[in-house]
Amino acid sequence: MTSPEDFSRLQSAMNQTVKAHWKAFLFEGILLAVLGVAALILPPLASLAIAIFLGWMFLISGIGGLIATYWARNTPGFWWSLISAALAVLTGMLLLARPIQAVLTLTIVLGAYFLAEGVATIMYALEHRREPGSRWSWLLISGLVDIAISFMVITGLPSSAEWAIGILVGINLLFGGASLIGMAMAARNSNT
Repeated sequence: MTSPEDFSRLQSAMNQTVKAHWKAFLFEGILLAVLGVAALILPPLASLAIAIFLGWMFLISGIGGLIATYWARNTPGFWWSLISAALAVLTGMLLLARPIQAVLTLTIVLGAYFLAEGVATIMYALEHRREPGSRWSWLLISGLVDIAISFMVITGLPSSAEWAIGILVGINLLFGGASLIGMAMAARNSNT
């Protein structure tokens, strides 16, 4: 178990590291924010780029998995590992061969994810509504927003495939970049 002194030392070390490297965090934050704005300006291009990026990730990880599986061919689970790696290679090749269709498929998966996440979050909120001091209403709102996003994405198909992934990733990159910029500026201006 971590003692309060250990936690305090760890927090102090993290603060010193962020302060020492605030310029790197600032650079990364600016880069992420710029990419986020670009994705928001050109969501169809961002959606296509994400599908291609995922294709390369699956292909490279699948090839790596095939190599690792070959080296460990005498270990238990060889065939399952081989099937998993081959599926990753196949998925990567399909995403790269037909990136526009991949965007549509990924958008359908994204819509289904937001629907499932929304329902799960609402159920979680309802389970906690009787807890004293709980902020279950925030969870309920979050679940309803997830379902609304899912509804917009799914009912807007196929045209929502042009913007959904790009917009959502753009928002994520923009807020992530802004958070890093804020953290870097706070670290730069801190006196500790």
